[in-house]
Amino acid sequence: MASRQSSKQPIISPWRKIYTISLFLFLCFFSYLLGLRQQQQPSAAFLRCTTVQNITITAKPNDYFPACGLEYSEYTPCEDTKRSLKFSRDRLIYRERHCPEKEEVLKCRIPAPPGYRNPFPWPVSRDLAWYVNVPHKDLTVEKAVQNWIRYEGDTFRFPGGGTMFPDGADAYIDNIGKLINLKDGSIRTAIDTGCGVGSWGAYLLSRDIVTMSFAPRDTHEAQVQFALERGVPALIGILASKRLPYPSNAFDMAHCSRCLIPWPQYDGIFLIEVDRVLRPGGYWILSGPPINWKKHWKGWERTKEDLNSEQLAIERVAKSLCWTKLVEDGDIAIWQKPINHLNCKLNRKITKNPPFCNAQDPDKAWYTDMQACLTHLPEVSNSKEIAGGKLARWPERLNAIPQRISRGTVKGVTEETFIHDSELWKKRWSYYRTINNQLNRPGRYRNFLDMNAFLGGFAAALVDDPVWVMNVVPVDVKVNTLGVIYDRGLIGTYQDWCEAMSTYPRTYDFIHADSVFSLYENRCEMEDILLEMDRILRPEGSVIFRENIDVLAKIKTITDKLNWSSQIVHDEDGPYHMEKLLFAVKNYWTAPPELSDQQQGSKAT
Repeated sequence: MASRQSSKQPIISPWRKIYTISLFLFLCFFSYLLGLRQQQQPSAAFLRCTTVQNITITAKPNDYFPACGLEYSEYTPCEDTKRSLKFSRDRLIYRERHCPEKEEVLKCRIPAPPGYRNPFPWPVSRDLAWYVNVPHKDLTVEKAVQNWIRYEGDTFRFPGGGTMFPDGADAYIDNIGKLINLKDGSIRTAIDTGCGVGSWGAYLLSRDIVTMSFAPRDTHEAQVQFALERGVPALIGILASKRLPYPSNAFDMAHCSRCLIPWPQYDGIFLIEVDRVLRPGGYWILSGPPINWKKHWKGWERTKEDLNSEQLAIERVAKSLCWTKLVEDGDIAIWQKPINHLNCKLNRKITKNPPFCNAQDPDKAWYTDMQACLTHLPEVSNSKEIAGGKLARWPERLNAIPQRISRGTVKGVTEETFIHDSELWKKRWSYYRTINNQLNRPGRYRNFLDMNAFLGGFAAALVDDPVWVMNVVPVDVKVNTLGVIYDRGLIGTYQDWCEAMSTYPRTYDFIHADSVFSLYENRCEMEDILLEMDRILRPEGSVIFRENIDVLAKIKTITDKLNWSSQIVHDEDGPYHMEKLLFAVKNYWTAPPELSDQQQGSKAT
């Protein structure tokens, strides 16, 4: 009989089983850690944002979002000069925001001019800009005597001069400082109406005063663009028929240096708007016509009678607003808004022009018509009390509980909310620096935009860095917090991200977008918001998106089509948190040099 083969299996030692399982688990865990590290840390190529100075990289063919023509390199969709001609010239309404209809919105990428170079780092950029980035020489001729700007080789130099301060903004500000205190931290936020190339705001920064500079897109070509290129906060804007896009009681100081605004006209409505945005006790500074007309009337080519009449009219409007004229010294005159309206209301029983506004939201300022009425200040119990409460001086103001929160006027926002938000953003900013090492290089970034700023915690976390932040409160949020941001000594604006921003292409080095796309879901196209971000972001500029992973995946699909480099990473709370981050960099590219040559040739003919 044939023998049966044994069916017994070899006996495996229990220790060998334990060893095999342990090795398997170790390898799995090691692979997980390796994958986690790769997710957490963007690649070296992604982080390497070198300064391209001598190499021109033109746009690669892109079937999704092709490059726009060179004629669009300075395109501002809502301040388009051709579209503006359709609107009334009365009160310069045609220079206000007039955005394209949905079918008119461009679906292409705005090119940088050929040879575009990364701006000089701050503070060098205050005085120098590359000519190729803003190739406009008109102001160097038109404002040559006034020292606005000079063309030197391949750069523009900004001597700091202005129409009423040819000796420089520094000396001019020193003169203002002899009349009101600019050093004790009581003045932190300022607004410059008709800012030129932004020299007043540029030189106030060294005094810890941050200025919102604005001017229209008009015959002084590229003035706001020059300010931004210098690293100075600025927006395109004008006093016409709509309120300025800022909350009430926002600025400690307002300034006009020969800004050509007809202050006494239209029942003084432009000064009434300045009154709305000035804080209780804030200052209005005026230099240029008609101040000191007895000295300048011939140079201004106006009659004595005309200038005297204008000054008297301004004085009447200011008095009707209950302002006090503090001083007129040489070319500078300064008025002060009252700290409360107690006496002003008593005077209104005799003089009712302008009247106090009826029940309205004084902070509503997005396409909101100006009104020829005086904005109410918060109630006080005596004539020496500051309406709304006394603000802390800078820098304590940044972290002090904002008055609007302590008074309970910001729905749903408490002192605890404010403190938690401030600490949260310190933590988040510290984490951002570990992911993007470029944030640790002073001078790498200068102009920041926070697209959904809430209480300004992101900007507050950056306060010690050589940067400035434009804090945007979208008009679509449930609670308007822009006033809180100004109470902290920061600046910002309202914005509807379904529309273009009132700024030039290549304004910002860095954009922060926290929950922006969740907010605008089903309101407008994601790709349109991203194309606008591409327009206002500089070549090699960076973006941080903060959203749930499903939203980030959609964003990344589009940013890939925009030829951005990007990578999704975990947020500061680790892999088990649904919210993630998308770090992105806009790649360097420009319009082809031959297009510039053709354009120059067409101009010559």
